[in-house]
Amino acid sequence: MHRFALDNLISRPVRAILSILGLAVAIGGMVGLFSIAGGINELVSSTFSMIPGILVQERGAPVPIFSSLPAAWQKEIEQVDGVAVVNPEVLVRVNVLENKPVISPPRFCLGFDIPSRMKLHDTIYGDKVIEGRFLNETDVGTTNVLVSRQIAEATGRKLGDTVRANGNALTIVGIYECGTVLLDCNILIDMGTLRRLARYDEGSVSCYYVETKPGFAQKDVGKRIETLFRGRDLKRASDAPANALAATLVGIGQAIGVTTNAAPPAQPEPAPSPAPASGEPPASSPVEVRSGDDWAERFEDFTADLNFFLTLITGVGITIAVLSIVNVMLMSVTERTIEFGILRANGWSRRNVMSLVTLESAVLGIVGGILGSIGGWVAVQIINRAFPERAHLHAGLFLMLFAIVFSTALGMLGGLYPAWRAAKMSPMDAIRRG
Repeated sequence: MHRFALDNLISRPVRAILSILGLAVAIGGMVGLFSIAGGINELVSSTFSMIPGILVQERGAPVPIFSSLPAAWQKEIEQVDGVAVVNPEVLVRVNVLENKPVISPPRFCLGFDIPSRMKLHDTIYGDKVIEGRFLNETDVGTTNVLVSRQIAEATGRKLGDTVRANGNALTIVGIYECGTVLLDCNILIDMGTLRRLARYDEGSVSCYYVETKPGFAQKDVGKRIETLFRGRDLKRASDAPANALAATLVGIGQAIGVTTNAAPPAQPEPAPSPAPASGEPPASSPVEVRSGDDWAERFEDFTADLNFFLTLITGVGITIAVLSIVNVMLMSVTERTIEFGILRANGWSRRNVMSLVTLESAVLGIVGGILGSIGGWVAVQIINRAFPERAHLHAGLFLMLFAIVFSTALGMLGGLYPAWRAAKMSPMDAIRRG
């Protein structure tokens, strides 16, 4: 039966090829679209596996650049049980790099306290230096920086050269490469220098990078930090007009793709709120602590929604491909009416006829799935190589196998109605109609 099915398809090559190509295009599109979500998951997983510590930032801030915390809170965090090192960070958007506006991919100046950074067991960037050296205490107060290899190549700068970011001349003393676009977008600099150049408030930081002591669970340490600041308020009622203006400016900046460099003015640290009375809900903490797993879970929620929309988009192409197979198989059944009548007259059962037609459509699905999967994978590799800083697509083995199985199922589904139509005719009726 298998040989018979292949011979029937080969005898009508043009229709078979067109049907296979239609399905291959749909499957290739599916592989390409779902590689977007797969790329995000793979990128997030590989990135946060390089970040062993936890991040303390303002509650509700989507990313640290929108966060602002009092610098004085560092000493309190250092006293929390299980905390080994607290490294304050200041993050500033680079809007102009080498006199050219920066829109995509985004670039940032990451300023950190160098002395406390040197105490970290894992500095994240320290072992990723490919040229020059990492920042040390001699760089405090200087404009010495580390840049990623991507930034160095994009600006045409090398070790020892000067690169201009937001109008400031910075000297490159090291070049690093982490291999992920989420980390290879930074210019590393002394925090005090960045505050001075960006006019960032001296009493504020964007976030705190915390390294925990061995034997302490990060979630437990994070809960202690959040509890420590529970009930405190980062804003005062007297500052409402200024805060409203700042929020408006940030909203406008986000809408047009520009982020302000200066942090909101630091507010005097309010005293902790009294403990809530019995029966009252506890006050929330103004900070939230995120680990690498927390970030990964947030991105998984995002990719789940993304997969839903990608499924809707892919469904259009899949529907067209299935209709194409149905059309081809119906035409094939119509032309072979006499053939099916003769087969039935020679002892073939209705099940045999249905199996034959379904097998033919399954072959179309398998071939279309293989070609589509290969084409989609090749397209993903070309896009990743052509746009290494903007695209990170990932078409894994599971996605490829799923695409082939799914295509085969679509082929069989498309052949069910034509198979049923061919099998329901009696031998004499089929020969008479032919």
